Amino acid sequence: MAFWLFKSEPHVFSWADQVALGDAGGPWDGVRNHAARNHMRAMTVGDRGFFYHSGAQPAVVGLVEVVAPAAPDPTAPPDSGWDCVSLRALAPLPRPVSLRSIKAEPALAEMVLVRNSRLSVQPVRPEEWERVCAMGGLAP
Repeated sequence: MAFWLFKSEPHVFSWADQVALGDAGGPWDGVRNHAARNHMRAMTVGDRGFFYHSGAQPAVVGLVEVVAPAAPDPTAPPDSGWDCVSLRALAPLPRPVSLRSIKAEPALAEMVLVRNSRLSVQPVRPEEWERVCAMGGLAP
């Protein structure tokens, strides 16, 4: 299993919106960055991810699971080459983990979120996953 981080502006698509999709989940569509798309192409069903609210109060707020592999993005023109995975909500974090606290944690200094905070879909190393889960009040 691999770990990822998915970023969304809460006024565009929030954790509550993800939860509302239910167990079936839905496509993580609308991504128009080649690196982020390539990360989604590398995902497999069962991979886990952090749901991250960007914007005014950036924080990891929940956990998601990949429920369908990369397929053509339904919001993109046909044959455009843009793909997306489908995600379902697993659990909220008891304590959201702010970007400020992530940046302050020495064990997370090499996390992609710290080094390249603009990338909307990014890998997370297992030790980073465990640390952020612990910071958020969840056992990994």
